[in-house]
Amino acid sequence: MENKIQKISFWRILGYFIIYSFIGYIVETLFALINYNVLESRKSFLYGPFCGIYGLGAVILILVLRYFKKNNYTLFFGGCLTGAIIEYFVSLIGELVFDARWWDYSEKFLNVEGRICLLYSIFWGILSLLLIRVINPQVDKFIDFLKIKTHKKLIGVLISIGMFFMIFNIVSSSVAMHLFLMRVAVENNLDIPNKENTVQKYNKIYGNEKNARLIQKYWGNEKMLKTYPNVTIKLANNEILWVKDFYPEIKTYLFKF
Repeated sequence: MENKIQKISFWRILGYFIIYSFIGYIVETLFALINYNVLESRKSFLYGPFCGIYGLGAVILILVLRYFKKNNYTLFFGGCLTGAIIEYFVSLIGELVFDARWWDYSEKFLNVEGRICLLYSIFWGILSLLLIRVINPQVDKFIDFLKIKTHKKLIGVLISIGMFFMIFNIVSSSVAMHLFLMRVAVENNLDIPNKENTVQKYNKIYGNEKNARLIQKYWGNEKMLKTYPNVTIKLANNEILWVKDFYPEIKTYLFKF
């Protein structure tokens, strides 16, 4: 018997996460290209073309909005609220864990701590309508097609591989980001929260020549900035700084028009 969450199989939920993470990567890349004339990385993880907040957001929206499907009005407002909550807590957790922000809406109208704002909450509502009424039925058909064409034992293998890859991707990306921001803060003598503890950790990790060499090889400044060109770091006085400003010699984009 398949494991299920709210009557949706785990296989399908994993499929949603991977598919919508990929779609999110495409959407974000096109958004940057159209609005900023730049082709740059817009992914959440170090490996693979995935923007995780879209995958996570889509899964949560699909599960939650089942209770708002009465009509398009309830679906829209349910999407606005659910999307804003997702975005707020993803931003908050990212800052608590890494002292970093991947986006900042401080200059937007009616924002909350720069984490969410009215404009993007409305976008979440519109996206929810498209997701539930148009996009997800087609994704379900695609997943059903794969399920029919794939042997049951192979499905189990694919689920295991997908889970392992995503867990590895999330963990390695988190560790890499933590080490990168630690390096940025210490090497640029930034006044960050818990600076003394951070310096001690830096000396312990980077004081080992082998560790430092491996980190620089796989998660060096250029690799991290090209993967996360818009990452910021928060100082003790709550000032938010763009990390790329400390490394002007590194081109954080793939192509600029």
